[in-house]
Amino acid sequence: MPPKPRSSTTASAPAPQARPARKAAAPAAARAKRDMKPPEIRAFLLDLARAWPDAKTELVYTTPFTLLVAVVLSAQATDASVNRVTPALFAAAPTPAAMVALGEEAVAQLIRTIGLWRSKAHNVVELSRQLLAEHDGAVPGTREALEKLAGVGRKTANVVLSVAFDQPTVPVDTHVFRLANRSGLGRGRTVEAVEKALERRIPQEMKQESHHWMILQGRYVCKARKPECWRCAAQEPCLYPDKTPLPTPPRRASAAA
Repeated sequence: MPPKPRSSTTASAPAPQARPARKAAAPAAARAKRDMKPPEIRAFLLDLARAWPDAKTELVYTTPFTLLVAVVLSAQATDASVNRVTPALFAAAPTPAAMVALGEEAVAQLIRTIGLWRSKAHNVVELSRQLLAEHDGAVPGTREALEKLAGVGRKTANVVLSVAFDQPTVPVDTHVFRLANRSGLGRGRTVEAVEKALERRIPQEMKQESHHWMILQGRYVCKARKPECWRCAAQEPCLYPDKTPLPTPPRRASAAA
């Protein structure tokens, strides 16, 4: 089952700081056009930290290599669908050498329930060859080196750098892109524009963990079709003007006389 956001639990990191007094909400139209100001950004992220105190990637992995493969497989697929295929894949091929030995066709058969499985099987085997040939089988710890691997884009590289190497990157997936634009945390028309906005605007000490808070919030609360604003712990600093109210329960038919 998906994790449930909390509204009152104090997150272990970053350490909570005194929250600035919040002013009365500006008119909806004005809030929708402007970006969050620094005090609003900090308040918004602290609210998310309290809602998701144990936030971490939902992909199952054991090493930087298995994390890298899992993130590559998760492109245009859900983490849940990836987690269903990776136990068998990683049991058969837990290292780059084992993945190359397993071969593209065998990898394809093990991951065929996820989207784009043919091309992903090719990329997983090819990036394993690259790791052996260029990095002695180790996953590199720089964005430049990661992005040279087959199937690895900027978002995948940022996830690996953040999760495996504890670097303060801000990976932007579809959930973070939507939440950042909708809330005013960091607006942009492209993923790269949003990433640059978030890297510039999020306090340095919050960067590494904030993308986990944002991903979970976007995945389970700030949903694409209809955000569940009534469950959001960060409603107050959020600038989205059309907040969704708590649904009205259906009325029960009166008992027959």
